[in-house]
Amino acid sequence: MERIKPRWFRHNLQTALRVLPVTVLTGARQTGKTTLTQAIEPTRAYFTLDDVGVLDQAERNPDSLLATRPVILDEVQRAPQILLAVKRAVDTHRRAGDFTLTGSANLLLMKHVADTLAGRAIYLELRSFCPTEWQERKDALLPLERLFAPDFDWREWPDEPGDWATWLLRGGFPPALQIDSEADRGLWFAAYVQTYLERDLRQLSAVSSLPDFQRMMMLAAQRTGKLLNQANLARDAALSHPTTHRYLNLLETGCLVTRIRPLVTNPSAALVKAPKLLWTDCGLAAWLAGIKSSADATQHLDAGFWLEQTLFQTLDTWRALDSQRRKLHFWRDRNGREVDFVLEEAGKLVALEIKAGSQVTTSDVMGIRAFRDTLKRKASLVRGVVLHGGKARPLGADDVALPWGWMVSTSR
Repeated sequence: MERIKPRWFRHNLQTALRVLPVTVLTGARQTGKTTLTQAIEPTRAYFTLDDVGVLDQAERNPDSLLATRPVILDEVQRAPQILLAVKRAVDTHRRAGDFTLTGSANLLLMKHVADTLAGRAIYLELRSFCPTEWQERKDALLPLERLFAPDFDWREWPDEPGDWATWLLRGGFPPALQIDSEADRGLWFAAYVQTYLERDLRQLSAVSSLPDFQRMMMLAAQRTGKLLNQANLARDAALSHPTTHRYLNLLETGCLVTRIRPLVTNPSAALVKAPKLLWTDCGLAAWLAGIKSSADATQHLDAGFWLEQTLFQTLDTWRALDSQRRKLHFWRDRNGREVDFVLEEAGKLVALEIKAGSQVTTSDVMGIRAFRDTLKRKASLVRGVVLHGGKARPLGADDVALPWGWMVSTSR
């Protein structure tokens, strides 16, 4: 029997089950939601709405599915009306951990969900694996946490060989990660997209033209890491602006894309307000954009954006493990000065600029320093970091150059 990979998110789920009666765990299909929930409590009753009989029961007599507690209800987005039955059950007899609901759609973004179980549920989202989690490296995210420490020492930063292009193509879905051949993995992603278009998407919304939607997906993938301009995307996809807006919302509801919001440091400053578009799985994004090999990635005109997308997989995992205290932003002014990512933890900030090359020059920290100048409380920016392909070294009193190799390590 194949060993199940441990998930860092297990602790988050266990904590939620101890506190509230309903835990809603969402995430893109194939991130391992069912595996994780059943691994925590293998004796818990389990019903999936992918089963036609169970789905019919959920639609006609949902209370009968909730008679046995505790219970796991899988793919609840297929019958969101069952949330009303869960609400009734909780209000009749409230006990922590009774209901675990999973789904491959963000219920909070679904307009036709009748009740969000306010005060009764906690909503969690399971990301796909980042490279270090897949490699089962203990305390692998500690370097990111140390960036906020006042006694941070750049000489302690891990220096390991990394191959971001290989990890870009692998992504973070467990079935794709287990496929060594790039060509075979491409077939898996093709099947994944087909399933999403022909099954998952139809459950979320009526889409008149699947070819139009798939074309929009591919064009959106080609814009990964860039500011989202919906008007330009609509023009290139030959779709109306409202249709493009709705399609992007469906991708977000399906947990396939996320929009990183800019950090507003000064309301009077000339800052961009458009979000940055990123995919929750870099392998899927690369396949949609036509990147089929490592050479395609490293030689791509937008290679820097694809490096950002790959490292985002790790940064997003860091954020998700403590989403109450941790946030992820970017910063850009109308003069083009920018910071690729801004990590926030309990009000403290770390600015990250990402470079594919091994050389760092003064110009590489100009965006970080411009960002610092806009802050009303400059002490809130703990440090500025240029993540690059070279060696660690200080760049000033509060700025350092650090290698990104450990985030996409080839050492294991």
